[in-house]
Amino acid sequence: MPVDPYILLLLGTVGLAALVPARGTSADVASGASTAAIAFLFFLYGARLSTREALDGLKHWRLHVTVLACTFVIFPLLGLAARGLVPVFLTDPLYQGLLFLTLVPSTIQSSIAFTSIARGNVPAAICAGSFSSLVGIVVTPLLAAALLGNSGGGFSADSLMKIVLQLLVPFVAGQLLRRWIGGFVTRHKKVLGLVDRGSILLVVYTAFSEGMVQGIWHQVSPLRLGGLLIVEAVLLALMLALTWYGSKALRFGREDRVAIQFAGSKKSLASGLPMAGVLFGAHASLAVLPLMLFHQMQLMVCAVIAKRRSHDPVPDEAREVSAAQSAAASRTAVGTAPRSG
Repeated sequence: MPVDPYILLLLGTVGLAALVPARGTSADVASGASTAAIAFLFFLYGARLSTREALDGLKHWRLHVTVLACTFVIFPLLGLAARGLVPVFLTDPLYQGLLFLTLVPSTIQSSIAFTSIARGNVPAAICAGSFSSLVGIVVTPLLAAALLGNSGGGFSADSLMKIVLQLLVPFVAGQLLRRWIGGFVTRHKKVLGLVDRGSILLVVYTAFSEGMVQGIWHQVSPLRLGGLLIVEAVLLALMLALTWYGSKALRFGREDRVAIQFAGSKKSLASGLPMAGVLFGAHASLAVLPLMLFHQMQLMVCAVIAKRRSHDPVPDEAREVSAAQSAAASRTAVGTAPRSG
């Protein structure tokens, strides 16, 4: 059951914000730096996405439509159904964060990694995660505006415009410049990956600092956190089951079912945190708490599932094993048969 070291860094950042929150001028500086970091983060996303791979991926449109439906239709419907758990399991602010979690795009890196371990359709996982992130730049804020309304921190045309300027415009710019900078981005992907994660840590620090200054943490108790974890465990189990057995009902092959399960059941911390910072403002700390917890939970559970799936016989291997066993049985039968004469 792996614990993502990056989650420990995130928790450490939350602790730093609790002990030394940014206030006054330092808060303004942190907010400006966070805005710039978000824009640069999505610029890199655009520079990394191969247009040719994306167009080739459209050939497998049934799989991608299935993943998008899981991410932006089934997940939000389950999030809306969770409204009935307030106030028994969840407070209203935690429910808003849970609902926002269900609106976030799917992951890219972990979907690819787990699909590869489980011997699934890796190219499909790459395209599915990329499409989900691209669609989510537009769909997530629109769904948030429709489903969360003013309760999420004042959704308006202005907040949607911020999403476009901070996320979509840099992403498009990265795509347009990919021809000239794509090679550099590929060669230095490890260093730029550290920039990615550092940007997200800055966003977390800014969001939780604002939460500390606003004094919103008194709204969360250990009992409520326990209730949130139970609800998220049920949500993850439902999505893992729906993506696996639902894709079987839709007659996808095993490799495609693996890609659908891992791409359609997870949510992206990298995309969700910047969006929450833009959409929720001072309330972002509570909004991203369910996402941070769900992110670690999905990594732990999907790592176990991927390892188990890696031992599943694929059709060709199953036939080879069956033929080998039949041949061995025949040799045994010949060797033990009574000799004539």
